[in-house]
Amino acid sequence: MIITIIGTGYVGLVSGVCLSEFGFDVTCVDKVPEKIALLNNNVSPIYEPGLEQMIRSNAEAGRLHFTSDLAQSVPNSDIVFLAVGTPSAKNGEDIDLSFVFAAVEDIAPHLQDGAVIIVKCTVVPGTCQRIKERIEELQPDLDFSIVSNPEFLREGSAIQDFMRPDRVVLGIYDDRGREAAETLYRPLKLQDTPISVTSLAGAEISKYATNAFLAMKICFINGIADLCEKVDGNIIEVSEIIGLDERIGDKFLRAGPGFGGSCFPKDTRALAAFARKVEAPQELVEATIALNESRKNDMAERVLETIGDPTGKTVTVLGVAFKPDTDDIRESPALPVMDLLIEKGVEVRAFDPKAMEAASKLYPSVVWADDPYEAAVGAHAVVIMTEWNLLRALELDRLKDAMAEPLMIDLRNIHKRKEPTRHGFTYVSVGRDRAQPISEASG
Repeated sequence: MIITIIGTGYVGLVSGVCLSEFGFDVTCVDKVPEKIALLNNNVSPIYEPGLEQMIRSNAEAGRLHFTSDLAQSVPNSDIVFLAVGTPSAKNGEDIDLSFVFAAVEDIAPHLQDGAVIIVKCTVVPGTCQRIKERIEELQPDLDFSIVSNPEFLREGSAIQDFMRPDRVVLGIYDDRGREAAETLYRPLKLQDTPISVTSLAGAEISKYATNAFLAMKICFINGIADLCEKVDGNIIEVSEIIGLDERIGDKFLRAGPGFGGSCFPKDTRALAAFARKVEAPQELVEATIALNESRKNDMAERVLETIGDPTGKTVTVLGVAFKPDTDDIRESPALPVMDLLIEKGVEVRAFDPKAMEAASKLYPSVVWADDPYEAAVGAHAVVIMTEWNLLRALELDRLKDAMAEPLMIDLRNIHKRKEPTRHGFTYVSVGRDRAQPISEASG
């Protein structure tokens, strides 16, 4: 089976590389020549653990190719994936489908009878049907099929998510599309991965519904964390108890400064906007969006409140990526914290093992350091914003010695409270220390 992937962003590149790992012949196409040049030199334009090694091994095996010329690959392909971006529109709510339909215009003249178009992009219900109709307008006599195949990849663990997913979702229009998609994912079926088959719209909805539900779990546990602070509760313990209920599960129950990234903020807004248009308003999703924005701003205010008078203060931000194992800073909760500190005249120093290049372009006034200890020099507080493993293993005495004042604000709860305290820090975290005294027994 010969496959072409249109788009070498996060989803397209990971999907293409993993499909080549299955043994398929895959060509990834992108209009940006600089990206193709990097990829042809086995260099990934995005950071994802293990991705570059897989690019190299599959390219050397002759199964993985990169080009800017889709006319070379599309006509010979059994399956053409659309994996281009669907960013938020200018109004900040709807999604922008212009890249999707531009890709449709590009591929349509080159499609051959029997081609199967698989839409991997995150798109609102009805988009796959519109794609089908547009291709029919451009090639009236073409015999083709269309499938919706939403992705459920998490940045930082995307390869594992593709190779061993919880499920594969296939939105089917006809039998040929179903057969092609099931053949494509047969390696996963053989390892007992559930293959869920539904309509085109059912698959499109499932992607948004999944992300919206997970986002709601995050907002829920953040609200419970606020309650814990008022009544001597410990959100770590409460989360563990809730997560033991099999109906709920323990994922996405870590209290913190709110969610960010390329998916949850964009997808919740798009779902809410689309639902309003079809007169099926999603009030829980609307509340989730508002609560998360409030949460990020509240955490920034908490940092400012904790450091006191900002005059002459220096604050170190440890972690600016929205989550660990990625260089993605889109809508990261760290950004409102830095924005507010800079606005109040605080000198901000920062460190992130992967995201500093992108962040430094947005924050040229921030002093970017090569490690956490350099970043902490002269600081009156350190604020932990990302759950990087290296921040869990900080040498606390070394960190304290670099600082002007030993204040740690841990908005990810990655440390047990007694550890920073034992090393002389004043320690502030989320959902467990505003009303509750620190003891050897508490975590």
